[in-house]
Amino acid sequence: MSIIGIIGAMDQEVAELKNLMSEVNVKEKAGMEFYRGVLEGKPAVVVQSGVGKVNAAMCTQILADDFHVDYIINTGIAGSLQNRIDIGDIVLSSEAVQHDMDATVWGYQPGQVPGMDTYKFPASEKLIELAEKVNAVVNPDIHTFRGMVVSGDQFISDHQVKAKLAEQFGGYCTEMEGAAIAQTAWRNQIPFLIIRVISDKADGSAVADDNSFTDGCVKHCVRLVCGMLKKI
Repeated sequence: MSIIGIIGAMDQEVAELKNLMSEVNVKEKAGMEFYRGVLEGKPAVVVQSGVGKVNAAMCTQILADDFHVDYIINTGIAGSLQNRIDIGDIVLSSEAVQHDMDATVWGYQPGQVPGMDTYKFPASEKLIELAEKVNAVVNPDIHTFRGMVVSGDQFISDHQVKAKLAEQFGGYCTEMEGAAIAQTAWRNQIPFLIIRVISDKADGSAVADDNSFTDGCVKHCVRLVCGMLKKI
C-alpha cells in the first residue's frame, strides 16, 4: 500500500492531521518530528518542516530516504497573486518555481537553478485531478484553481512585488516552501502536489497572523487532504 508523506510548515497546518492519525509512531530527525501512522485508512507520515526552503527541502529528503514515501503532499496557507483567487480559495500547483533564485547573469531563466535543465517543477497530474474532484465535494463553498506556485524566503506583502511575480512567472499564489519541496520530490522521482489555501491577498492586507482566521482556512486543506487519502 502506498505511503503518503504530508508536509506543513507551521504547527496549525498539520496539527489536526496528526490528531486524526492512529497507530502513531514518532521519529525525530534534524529537529523535526515525523508522525508515522494511519490516516483515513492509509499509511502516512505527517511532519511540520518549519518555515523556509531549506527546512522544506531537508524534510522532503528525509521522507524520501527514511520513510520511502510514494507521494508527497504539501499543505498550508499562501498569499494570492491573482485578483480572482480570493481568501479561503484553494490553489493546486500545476508547477512550482523559486522566485528568489536569480542566476540570469549567467544566462539562466529567472527561477532556474544553475546546472538544472528546468526552472519549474511539475506536480503530479494524477494528484491534481484527484484533488479537484475531491475538493468539489468536501469544500463546495470555495473555488479551486490549478496554477503556478511561486516560493521564496520572504513574506510578500507589497503590491509591486506581487505584480512582478504574477507577470514574470504567471504565479497564482506565493509562499515559502512549495518549490523547494517540489524540486526535492522531482529529483527523487516522487509524485507531489502543493495544496495552498489563500489566507491573504499578498497586497498589504495580510491576515496570516490571525490564528483564528488561519485555523479556519486550514480546515479546508484538512478536509481536502483527508478526502484525497481515502481515494489514493
